[in-house]
Amino acid sequence: MKQYKKYVIPYKSAFILGPIFMIVEVLGEIILPKLMSMIINYGCGQDVTVAAKGPAYIIGIGAAMIGTALLMMMGGVLGAYFAVKASVNFAGDLRRDVFAKVQKFSFANIEKFSTGSLVTRLTNDITNIQNVLSMGLRMLLRAPGMLIGGLIMAFLMNAKLALVFCVVIPVLIIALAFVMKTAFPRFDVMQTKIDGLNSRIQENITNQRVVKSFVRDDFEKETFDRANNELKDKTLRAMKVVILTMPIMTLAMNLTVMAVVWFGGQQILIGDMPVGNLTAFTTYVTQILMSLMMVSMIMIQGSRAMASSHRILEVLDTDIDLNDDNASEKDRLVTSGEIEFKNVCFRYYKKHKKNVLQSINFTAKPGEVIGIIGSTGSGKSSLVQLIPRLYDCDEGEVLVDGVNVKEYSLNHLRDGVAMVLQKNTLFSGSIMENLRWGDEEATDEQVKEAAKAAQADGFVSEFADGYDRELGQGGVNVSGGQKQRLCIARALLKKPKILILDDSTSAVDTATEAQIRKSFSTTLKDTTKLIIAQRISSVEDADRILVMDEGQIVGQGTHKELLESCETYQEIYYSQRSKEEVAG
Repeated sequence: MKQYKKYVIPYKSAFILGPIFMIVEVLGEIILPKLMSMIINYGCGQDVTVAAKGPAYIIGIGAAMIGTALLMMMGGVLGAYFAVKASVNFAGDLRRDVFAKVQKFSFANIEKFSTGSLVTRLTNDITNIQNVLSMGLRMLLRAPGMLIGGLIMAFLMNAKLALVFCVVIPVLIIALAFVMKTAFPRFDVMQTKIDGLNSRIQENITNQRVVKSFVRDDFEKETFDRANNELKDKTLRAMKVVILTMPIMTLAMNLTVMAVVWFGGQQILIGDMPVGNLTAFTTYVTQILMSLMMVSMIMIQGSRAMASSHRILEVLDTDIDLNDDNASEKDRLVTSGEIEFKNVCFRYYKKHKKNVLQSINFTAKPGEVIGIIGSTGSGKSSLVQLIPRLYDCDEGEVLVDGVNVKEYSLNHLRDGVAMVLQKNTLFSGSIMENLRWGDEEATDEQVKEAAKAAQADGFVSEFADGYDRELGQGGVNVSGGQKQRLCIARALLKKPKILILDDSTSAVDTATEAQIRKSFSTTLKDTTKLIIAQRISSVEDADRILVMDEGQIVGQGTHKELLESCETYQEIYYSQRSKEEVAG
């Protein structure tokens, strides 16, 4: 609970006023039955002390009941308002912090949670806490207030008859304890199944083109049905506890009312109890048992909220394995873009003995164009991801401008590096809004210049709404090549000191690719450029080419030098050349 304290303090007035106003409503509920009994007793002529007071007595009691009802209405409305205000703000701030924490996650942290799970935690789990908080603030003092107030009034009116509660209440408390113990693990499993369903839905919708191209609609439906049925089964299993609780509580309430009416009726017959008192006593019985039902609902919803809280705290308590807390050069900026790898080794799974990268050594001078080529799985992408610290190396050092990347602040380091990844991602919004991710302050003219350098201006200008064209989620309404060029333009607009292109022109024809590379010599003359490619034609003009094989650099040099000295490069070159000849 200490971790949630910060979300309560800004709205403590609402957290305090909500329950206080609900107490006003409770006081009214306790007073009204007593007032009602006084009128009934007067009407039956059983209270001789007030019989002579006449209609004025009835009018006075009636006015008191009306005033009490109005106060109850005010207390109920204001109590509900402040409860909602407190819970909504609490949930909003909590959701903001959870999202902010996720934004700080490294790739390794993100891999610990599925995307669907994080979505569920940010939406469904926080909503569960918000709902139980709103319910709790309205019932936290109301339910105990009704229970205690009702018991006091019942014992004051007829202590012998009130002894029936000594049997009922312990039984109900035992039932509630059983509910809590049973419900919590079931709700935890249910939330996990919601994770799985969300992941399934997201994956399916994101990859609809692949699903349709492989005609896998039926398979996806079956997979979804399995996930949906698992969620349904686990939800029913959890809700059985809730379903069972209400009949038990209702049965206990009805049996108690029957017992009170039976024994109270006998007391009325022998003159030990006025009729009005029995009516009021029955109302108090209902209030007491209703308060216990409220408590049971809070506990049931609370058990679900506890499961959700556990999942949220898992995110908030996750140690971020990539941070700049101990960085010694936090104020330093990337100024020239020099890169140096010194005996770098890296592996994704730290328990594995085999490295993904082994003994990597090379230097890239400011403004150089470095090509990186190698077979699939040779470690090309892993290598460049160490530069902006998407991952940290396990051994050796990665230096930028002569400083270990771990000594920079993450913001300053990544601000000096632009990456166009293998999987190009655009966001919902206009083309202009997407390109300005590179520079929020860029003018329209600057955006267009970057698009021209990336060979994107031509097709964008052909759209009826040009740069104001709205892109679907992930840029689904543009082609793969167009998406790549827009992502390159976005990176160019950033004007980075280091530009990394990770096979980011694979969907672009060779002529367009050549134009993009040509623009680099003028647009980003002083920027260090690392170009990962599958085609040798994409890197043969580079100042230097790194040839990778099984996580190691097996050759360095110009295209001409490597053709003479590197066997792996020769194999790639002649393999691609023969394919081109066959295609020709």
